[in-house]
Amino acid sequence: MTMLDDLTTAATWPAAYPPGYAVVDVETTGLARDDRIISAAVYRLDAQGNVEDHWYTLVNPERDPGPVWIHGLTSDVLEGAPLFPEVAEEFAARLDGRVLVAHNAIFDWQMIAREYARAARTAPVRQRLCTIALSKELALPLPNHKLESLAAHYGVVQQRAHHALDDARVLAEAFRPSLHAAAAGGVRLPLLECRPLTEWTDTPATPRIGYQASYRGGSGTWRASRKRPACPHPNPGRYEPDRPLKQGMRVAFSGDTSVDRELLEDRAVEAGLHVATSVSRLTSLLVTNDPDSATSKTVKAKSFGTPVVDEAAFTQLLRDVTPADG
Repeated sequence: MTMLDDLTTAATWPAAYPPGYAVVDVETTGLARDDRIISAAVYRLDAQGNVEDHWYTLVNPERDPGPVWIHGLTSDVLEGAPLFPEVAEEFAARLDGRVLVAHNAIFDWQMIAREYARAARTAPVRQRLCTIALSKELALPLPNHKLESLAAHYGVVQQRAHHALDDARVLAEAFRPSLHAAAAGGVRLPLLECRPLTEWTDTPATPRIGYQASYRGGSGTWRASRKRPACPHPNPGRYEPDRPLKQGMRVAFSGDTSVDRELLEDRAVEAGLHVATSVSRLTSLLVTNDPDSATSKTVKAKSFGTPVVDEAAFTQLLRDVTPADG
């Protein structure tokens, strides 16, 4: 038994650590907001990362399955699978009261949140933990942040890459020693709040046949870019607290929002604001519900002195945007 194993039953286990985890992996038809989950797996773990049970399901996405060459799930395989609303209750039971753990957790969480929003339900998830962020906190000597590299570091054998059940198993086995290393070192877990979508609008899915560019892009982001017309107003500068927004201001968004991000961005554009995809010295305002997170946008906003407001305050500000100077 190793020193880390001894910590499993030791009284020194951090009291601030969560009481349980749900290690999740989902396979999807793609990476954009209108893409769907086609399979999901959950490994439930106790407070010390020991496996309690696991669950797996296929999901009929009611559309083409996307990159079959990656996940191996064809239309024939998915045709008889349950629809997401039919598995939503069981899925929720597996997540309830636990921290959602995933590799690149923002992607898995956003896909899950959107599926529940489509089903007019709410996923019972309040916090998430990204194992990429945890490996950075632990300063693990990894060549990159792929799941296969994390698995290799801990000697976990990957049997079926991009199969939700095996990916979840691999992550669960790699998460336990990471969790114990964090506990032994007094590392604060990189927990982030999950905000279920309270307002959602669906968009028609575009049939995809063959190559799907979003999987081969080199940007490292899962969210598909969206072309919008250029803002017709000049940038009037930074937002000043206790004053209204002004048309032409450059607004950036970071982190989870309770209103679907594209809806929020659409409303900003309709009000005459410029939606920016990154933060620079020209950014007028950053909207985030988690200003203390270490995302690139919040870090840059702090370094540039960019004003920051939360989603609720921004929604109020959108009601009274000052016209641009004539």
